[in-house]
Amino acid sequence: MKFRILGPLELYQDGAEDTPLTPGAAKLRVVLGTLLARVNEVVSADRLIHELWGDLPPRTAATTLQVYVSHVRKFLDAADPGYGRRALLTRAPGYLMRLDPDQLDLTAFERLHHTGRAALAAEDYEQAGELLHSALALWRGELLAGTPLGPMLERIASRLGEERTTALEQRFRADLQLGRHAELIAELQSAAAEHPLREELHGHLMVALYRAGRQGDALQAFTEVRRTLVRELAVEPGVPLRTLQRRILAADPELLLPPGVTAGAPAPGPRLPRQVVEALPPADPAFAGRTAELARLAELLTEARDHTGVLLTGACGVGKTALALAAAHAAAPLFPDGRAYLDLHPGHPLSAEEALVRVLRLGGMHDPLPADPAALRSLVTQLLRGRRLLLVLDHVAGADQVQPLLDAGAIALVVARRAPAGLRGLAPLVLGVLDGAEARAVLQLPDTDGEAAAIAEQCDHLPLALRAAGAALVARPHWTTATLAERLRGERTRLATLRVGDPDLSERLLTQYQDAPGEQQSAFRLLGLLPAQPFELWAAAAALDLPPEEAELALEALVHADLLRPAGAGAGGLHDRYRLPALLRPLAVELLGPGGTSASGPASAALRRICRAYAERAAEADELITPGRRSQPAAVTGRIGARPLDWFARERRALDEVLRAAHAAGLWALAADLAESLTGYLETCAAWADWERVQRLALDAADRLADQGGRARALRSLADLAWQQGYLATAEDLYQQARQAAARAGDQRQLGRILVGLGDVQLGLGDRPRATALLDLALAVSTEHEDTRGRYDALRALALLALTLPGGAALAERRLTECLELARRLRDRRLDAYTRRILRDVRADRAGEPAAPGLEVRPGVWRLAAATPG
Repeated sequence: MKFRILGPLELYQDGAEDTPLTPGAAKLRVVLGTLLARVNEVVSADRLIHELWGDLPPRTAATTLQVYVSHVRKFLDAADPGYGRRALLTRAPGYLMRLDPDQLDLTAFERLHHTGRAALAAEDYEQAGELLHSALALWRGELLAGTPLGPMLERIASRLGEERTTALEQRFRADLQLGRHAELIAELQSAAAEHPLREELHGHLMVALYRAGRQGDALQAFTEVRRTLVRELAVEPGVPLRTLQRRILAADPELLLPPGVTAGAPAPGPRLPRQVVEALPPADPAFAGRTAELARLAELLTEARDHTGVLLTGACGVGKTALALAAAHAAAPLFPDGRAYLDLHPGHPLSAEEALVRVLRLGGMHDPLPADPAALRSLVTQLLRGRRLLLVLDHVAGADQVQPLLDAGAIALVVARRAPAGLRGLAPLVLGVLDGAEARAVLQLPDTDGEAAAIAEQCDHLPLALRAAGAALVARPHWTTATLAERLRGERTRLATLRVGDPDLSERLLTQYQDAPGEQQSAFRLLGLLPAQPFELWAAAAALDLPPEEAELALEALVHADLLRPAGAGAGGLHDRYRLPALLRPLAVELLGPGGTSASGPASAALRRICRAYAERAAEADELITPGRRSQPAAVTGRIGARPLDWFARERRALDEVLRAAHAAGLWALAADLAESLTGYLETCAAWADWERVQRLALDAADRLADQGGRARALRSLADLAWQQGYLATAEDLYQQARQAAARAGDQRQLGRILVGLGDVQLGLGDRPRATALLDLALAVSTEHEDTRGRYDALRALALLALTLPGGAALAERRLTECLELARRLRDRRLDAYTRRILRDVRADRAGEPAAPGLEVRPGVWRLAAATPG
């Protein structure tokens, strides 16, 4: 096993350097990179924690570090079974990475540099040049490129950067002594531009130019470096550089080639090998399912010819790479010249030229390779001509990375999150999530109690998340499947639970968000304020503050970016309902920031719009179910449709979420309005627990607003609930509190309805005189203030009171007949049907027919016997 950190972090088996492995999680790269940078030394846990989190470590930093180390060991074991325990050792007060010097490019660089420097001092320029060239060839970029560097790694990177530049200067010195000045000029110009204050580099450039017969350019190089030093540091060049300038001005012949040295001949062109290329990583041992997709890929690869291939796309975590590798391994008979894997984003996106160079190296070609892109393409064309060689090109970001390879004749299996614009010649295959059976196969859990299916659902059926869930169970052996399923159901614990199995799951999911344009990122965050269940266009339009037609375009763009999923088919190929994926919704909420909706800003304004939109529709639906019940009648616009109960049933959970969000954000008026709109539906369904919870929120909102009218409505609703449950003493107390609040608010309509409730309580307690007085007063108040619904309730209760009196059936029938007319005037079909039912029973009783076993005292509320006080 060998490791590379002089560039992106990579490890590979000896002889397979062109198929490196890299930990996907940034935190794991930090841990492994830090241990490799201090190879064969003990790195304390405190230093690793500081490297990971700086001065603000989490409370569980020590435990989390242990989890990261465990994951690093598993990653090493996946490459070489048992290697993690052999190489990564626990040594107080931390950890040690034990390697032989030739296993790590850093130690190899330091050894080669030391030996080359000694050869240079001994004036063995040929040996020095070879050793220093080999040392510098180990660098592929900055130290641990693509990995976040903490304080210790920053210091190491600075030291190694200085050592690298020193080695470069020494190599130039050796090559100049060997007469290679002509081929060094371009490289020296680039190095001098990169290090404008390194006088030795500029001196080498001046010598190379002078020996190439370009005395003027050599003097111009001195002028430029002098100008830079004066401007940047206010100093003149040092004595060696000024002396060199004078010697060039004097055309000093001793500056020409050393005695006995001739100008170096150009290096021979690269040789094109013809061996079979086998450079595929091993297939993922945990890969499961995808039978149909593998069969389709086999068909497409069978049909592929030069300049063509397959484009495999899909959302983050859907398993594109695992499927591509499985298909490539299965396709061995189709590609007798080999199959090779190339990661086009090994910590940074590769350019087209870098991709061409990697392909040439996969094909067995080595440095020196030409720098000219056209020459590189020509070599790749020669390498691929007449060969059946499959290239698996992973993490493709743009067409410009791979189109030159296709134009050169490659047969490619291109893997990308989305189809790159302008990419030609590829057959598309879009990879979706796993189905239920495949998801359970990845989890490797029985589904005897349905918990595995629930886990798969909360993981969005994504292989990335399913594996994290399975790993979480392994990491927490005291958890049961039910424990895991329960933790995943909660939005606040879902990602944290999965991070137990995959510490950087959120960061990997976050790349999908980061790849989207700014306006899509903003829309995604605001949609996280909507309820968790699927939402309709009107709700999204409110969240985004857009007209419906513009909101629809924005939603479809998010669907295309894999940040949103359709939840219902609409007209014209678009959708009528959408939902945020289960894993991305908590991410959207996190991205709103620590202030969330509590402070002023876009999120707070969006929540207000969302609450208002739900409140308006809930009020309309409530008006359709119980006309005249509301304190302020709602406009009926037809947005709800003809079945308001179905609308409430569909949106009930969403309305509950919005109500709680409004209350938590201190939007008291909206919270009270939503609660009032929910009351009629919850009463109709006899949803007692939800009814009480909603009205408690409404009561709290009214108290915070000092709204006596709102307080009266909430208390009356709670009293209605207590009465319906048969708790008459509790109901009476609540009605009395509501009566006082209504009196303080001067709300006579509300007062009339409260008096009806008190009359119902007294009737239930058997106190007919008090019931009569209260109900007569309620009827008078409702009649005076033209409250049709209040008048109906008073007459209904008086009819029931009449039925308790000897010979009162005729009076009850007259009052119920008047109730029937009021129900028709209200256009309340529920009250109309109720009144007809009770009228039928009264008339049947008067006719001497058998009586019903009980009495329906309010719509859907029956009394089979006298209620029990208290």
